Amino acid sequence: MIASFPSPPQGVWHLGPLPIRAYALCIIVGIVVACWWGDRRWIARGGRPGDVVDVAVWAVPFGLVGGRLYHLCTDFTTYFGAHGRGFVAALKIWDGGLGIWGAVALGAVGAWIGCRQKGISLGDFGDAIAPCILLAQAIGRMGNYFNQELYGNLTRLPWGLEIFERVNAAGERGPSVLDGRSDGVLLSVVQPTFLYEMVWDLLIVIAVVVVDRRFRIRGGRLFALYVAGYCAGRFVVELLRDDHATHVFGIRINVFTAAIVFVCAVAYFVVRRNSPVGRSVGTPDAGGRTDVTPTPAESRADEQDEQDEAEPRATAPADAEPGADAEGNR
Repeated sequence: MIASFPSPPQGVWHLGPLPIRAYALCIIVGIVVACWWGDRRWIARGGRPGDVVDVAVWAVPFGLVGGRLYHLCTDFTTYFGAHGRGFVAALKIWDGGLGIWGAVALGAVGAWIGCRQKGISLGDFGDAIAPCILLAQAIGRMGNYFNQELYGNLTRLPWGLEIFERVNAAGERGPSVLDGRSDGVLLSVVQPTFLYEMVWDLLIVIAVVVVDRRFRIRGGRLFALYVAGYCAGRFVVELLRDDHATHVFGIRINVFTAAIVFVCAVAYFVVRRNSPVGRSVGTPDAGGRTDVTPTPAESRADEQDEQDEAEPRATAPADAEPGADAEGNR
């Protein structure tokens, strides 16, 4: 090997009886960063401070459950097969195993509930937090690095990832022993597909922000753009992965999911038109309407319209009789 980089020696540390898991920490940091940045983006669009956190209270738990359910469905035999880990292991979300499509799908249900309670447009809210969610995904991928998982085929590339054998207190050995520690035995050098996906996610984050600033896309279309961009990269990454996964017609099931979701996201982006001017940010009033706060540019346009309407009236003399024109003639 010309060059390569090693996996971390362990992914779990213990403070007495309390295990500190790198995977869980990465997920938590991603959520915190997404909420912080999402709140700033939402406020810049006319939203109220704290709305993002209030909606996240619903969206995050739904997303975690959805992500875990998708993982269990697409990797069923690992937990419930002949030599599966069992039902208890299926509940251990901190050991890794979250399917992003399930997380986004069920997380959207939680977001819909939160937005409905706040009187917020779900489409506009999704557009505000789209790059924030993807940034959280990129941060979460670091957890896969510590767990020695989601890597690709053997490689001689100079940026290959070194996979080591790990051993835990019970004497279990292998690269996927999550609570173990490296014994220094190099097992293989593989493609760091987790890193490929993380870099791709960051590039799409930048692209989504740039598109948003230049074209002011609304109505959930920016969120669809994020989904399509992510799926395009994930499709390629899945073709490079070599870890255990459910296959359909000899192809990893996530390849099909990425392709199907990509087509759906592009179709929504093309068909859906931008929402009306203004951002629904308030709570419903007695008439069932929500407050709509225009952007600064829209406010200036409204003020100019009011001035244009007022100018003709200003030409009429104050002492003109009712029904007279600007020169006092009837």
